[in-house]
Amino acid sequence: SGRDGREGRAGGGGRTNDYMQPEEDWDRDLLLDPAWEKQQRKTFTAWCNSHLRKAGTQIENIEEDFRDGLKLMLLLEVISGERLAKPERGKMRVHKISNVNKALDYIASKGVKLVSIGAEEIVDGNVKMTLGMIWTIILRFAIQDISVEETSAKEGLLLWCQRKTAPYKNVNIQNFHISWKDGLGFCALIHRHRPELIDYGKLRKDDPLTNLNTAFDVAEKYLDIPKMLDAEDIVGTARPDEKAIMTYVSSFYHAFSGAQKAETAANRICKVLAVNQENEQLMEDYEKLASDLLEWIRRTIPWLENRAPENTMQAMQQKLEDFRDYRRLHKPPKVQEKCQLEINFNTLQTKLRLSNRPAFMPSEGKMVSDINNAWGGLEQAEKGYEEWLLNEIRRLERLDHLAEKFRQKASIHESWTDGKEAMLQQKDYETATLSEIKALLKKHEAFESDLAAHQDRVEQIAAIAQELNELDYYDSPSVNARCQKICDQWDNLGALTQKRREALERTEKLLETIDQLYLEYAKRAAPFNNWMEGAMEDLQDTFIVHTIEEIQGLTTAHEQFKATLPDADKERQAILGIHNEVSKIVQTYHVNMAGTNPYTTITPQEINGKWEHVRQLVPRRDQALMEEHARQQQNERLRKQFGAQANVIGPWIQTKMEEIGRISIEMHGTLEDQLNHLRQYEKSIVNYKPKIDQLEGDHQQIQEALIFDNKHTNYTMEVNILQCLFLQCNASSSDSLICCCTSCIQFRQYVVVLSRWQLFFNNTQHNKSQLSAEEYMTASLCKPQYSTCGEIFTQRKPLIFSHLKQTVHSSKDLDKYSCLLAKTTD
Repeated sequence: SGRDGREGRAGGGGRTNDYMQPEEDWDRDLLLDPAWEKQQRKTFTAWCNSHLRKAGTQIENIEEDFRDGLKLMLLLEVISGERLAKPERGKMRVHKISNVNKALDYIASKGVKLVSIGAEEIVDGNVKMTLGMIWTIILRFAIQDISVEETSAKEGLLLWCQRKTAPYKNVNIQNFHISWKDGLGFCALIHRHRPELIDYGKLRKDDPLTNLNTAFDVAEKYLDIPKMLDAEDIVGTARPDEKAIMTYVSSFYHAFSGAQKAETAANRICKVLAVNQENEQLMEDYEKLASDLLEWIRRTIPWLENRAPENTMQAMQQKLEDFRDYRRLHKPPKVQEKCQLEINFNTLQTKLRLSNRPAFMPSEGKMVSDINNAWGGLEQAEKGYEEWLLNEIRRLERLDHLAEKFRQKASIHESWTDGKEAMLQQKDYETATLSEIKALLKKHEAFESDLAAHQDRVEQIAAIAQELNELDYYDSPSVNARCQKICDQWDNLGALTQKRREALERTEKLLETIDQLYLEYAKRAAPFNNWMEGAMEDLQDTFIVHTIEEIQGLTTAHEQFKATLPDADKERQAILGIHNEVSKIVQTYHVNMAGTNPYTTITPQEINGKWEHVRQLVPRRDQALMEEHARQQQNERLRKQFGAQANVIGPWIQTKMEEIGRISIEMHGTLEDQLNHLRQYEKSIVNYKPKIDQLEGDHQQIQEALIFDNKHTNYTMEVNILQCLFLQCNASSSDSLICCCTSCIQFRQYVVVLSRWQLFFNNTQHNKSQLSAEEYMTASLCKPQYSTCGEIFTQRKPLIFSHLKQTVHSSKDLDKYSCLLAKTTD
C-alpha cells in the first residue's frame, strides 16, 4: 500500500459520479491557503465528532487522532453502519499503516477513487492529505446520496439550497463560497424549515457576523448540528473554503430531510392509529428499552470492574480486543438505544403535553436521570478498565521485554561458555615444552581477562531475574532455574580457571627447573666429553721416542693424567647426578617430557661409555709405556757400550791416519824404509781389526734397534770403517785391501762413504752441510789418497766384483753393490 497504490483504488459496486473524480483545485503539490486550512480543520473535525460521539468518542486534532487508523475505521463504521476488517493490535508504525490501509480500502470499495492519498502520509500526520481524505469521506457519505430533480451530489445540494431560499430577499445562492458570506443563506434555510427558531425579518444584510452567529447557534442548539464554522473566519476571508461550506450545508440538508421524513411518518401513523394507542406504545417501548438498557449496564459493569491479571501478553491482548469489540460492537447500539430512549421520552412527553395529557412517569429506577446515573457508572467503570488494561499491557510488555532480554543475554552467555569447562579441564600442559607452557600461560591470561569481562553480563542476568521475580513474572521458576545454572556454571568456571592457572604455573616452574638442569648438564657435559675424547685420543696415540728421557717424560705425563681421573670421575658423577635429578623430578611430579635435552646431544649413556673406554685404555697405556721404557733402557745400554768402544777405537784410528799421512808427506828415508814402516802399520791395523769387528757388531745391534743418535760418542761406525779402510789402503797392497773387504757390510759402508767423498770433490758448488763434521774431516785427511784409491779400485775392480759374487747371496744386493761399484769407479 502506498501513494501510487491509492491512485488505482476503485470499488466495483457504486455508480460513478463527478464528485469521485479528482477536482482541479486539489493538487498534492500545492499548499492549502492558511485560512482555508483553518476552516477545513474546524469543519471536518466537527463533522467527524458529530458521528464519533455516537460511538462514545471524539477527536481533538484531526491530523494526530487518525494516525493510528483506529478512530478512522470507527468513523467509517458509524457513518456506514458496516463492520470493517479487524484492526491491528500493535502500536508500531507497520500496524498503524495497516489500519489506515484498511480504511482506505473500504473507501475505495465504495466506488471512490483516491488520488495521491497514501497511508504513510496519514500515519505521518500530513495535514493536507488528512483533510483531503476526510473531504473524500464527506463527499461519499454525506453528499453523494443527495438527489434533487434528477441532479445529485454537489449540484443536487446546490439546487436544494436554491429551491429552499428562493422566496427570501437578499439571498442568491450560486455557489458554496461567497454566496454564504452574509449569513442570510443559512438563516433562510433554518427559517424555511423551522420558522419559529429565527425572526428572519430582523436580519440585515450588512451585519454578516450577527447573521452567521445566529444561524450557527440556533443550528447547534435546536437542530443538533454542531458548530463547524467561525463567523469571523468566513467574514474575514475573501472567498470562504468551499469544502467547509458544503460540509456544513450538507448537515442542514440531512437534518431537515430527516425531520421531514419523521414528520411525514408521524402524520401517517397519526392517520392510522389513535393518539392514545401511540402514546401507550411509546410508554411500553420506553419501559422495555429502559429495562433492557439497565440490565445490560448491570451485567457489563462487573465485567469492566474485573481486574484479574493475566500472565501473558497474548491473554491481555485478547482482553484488550474484547474491550475494543465492546466499544465497537456492543456499546454503540446501546448508545443508540440510550439516545433513542431519551428521544422517545421527550417525544412522548411532547405528545402528551400537546394532547393535554399528564406527563409520563416511568417506573421506579427507570427515570432518565436513573439511566444517566447508571450510564455514568458504566462510563466510569469503562474508563477505569481501560486504564487498568493499558497499565497491565505496559507491565506485561515490560515483563516480556525483560524476559526476552534475559533469554538473549543467557543465550549469549551460554554460547560463550560452551566448551570452556572442557577447555579448562584439558591437561595439554603435561606434554608441553617450556615455550609451549609460556604460550599456554599467556593464552590463559587472555582467557582470564575475557572471563572478567563477562562478569558484568552474569550480574546483569542475575539482576534481570531478580526484577522478573519482583514483578511476578509467570515463568519465574524456569528463569530462576536457568539463572541458577548460569551462576553455578560461572562459579565452576572460576574454580577451574584458578586450578588451571595453578597447574600451569606449577608445570612452568618444574620445566624451568628442568631447563636450568638441562642447561647446567650441557655446560658441564660438553667440556667433560671433549676431555674424554682428548684423553682417548692421547691414550691411543702412537708414541715414538728415541731416548729414555723421552719415555720417562711420557710416563710422568701419563701418571699426572691418571692423578686427574678421580676428579674426572667426580665430575662425571656430578653430571650424571644432574640428569638423575631431572629424572627424579619427572617421576615425582609425573611430568611427561616431550623431548630430550635441547642444549646438547650428549647422553649419559655416551658419557658412561666413553668413561669406560678411557678406563680400559689407561692400563693398556701403562703396559705400552712400561714396554717402551724397558726397550729404551736396552737401547741406552747399547749406546753406552758402543760409545765406550767407539771413543777408544776412533782416536786410535785418527792417530794412525795422522802418522801414515806424515809418512806419505815427509817421505823420509828410502822407499824400502817407508815400505817397512807401512808394513808395521799394516800389521798393527790387522791386529786391531777384532776390536773393530766387535764395534761393528754393536753397531749392527744399534741399527736393528733403530737407534739413530748416541750422546755418548761423536764417532759413527761409517767414519771408523772408512778410516780403517784407508789405513789398510795406505799400509798394504791391493790384495790386502780385497781381504779387508771380505764382508758385504764393510764393502757397502765403504762404497757409500766413498760415493759421498766423490760427490764432495767433484761438485764445485758443494755445501759442506750435506756431510757430517766427522765425514768432512775424514774426507779432508784422505784427500791426498783419493787418486790412489781410485787407481786401486780401477785396477782391482774385477777381483772385487768376483769376490762380491762369492760373498753376496742376494741377487738384489749384488745388483745394488755392483751399481755402486760402477759409480765409484767412474
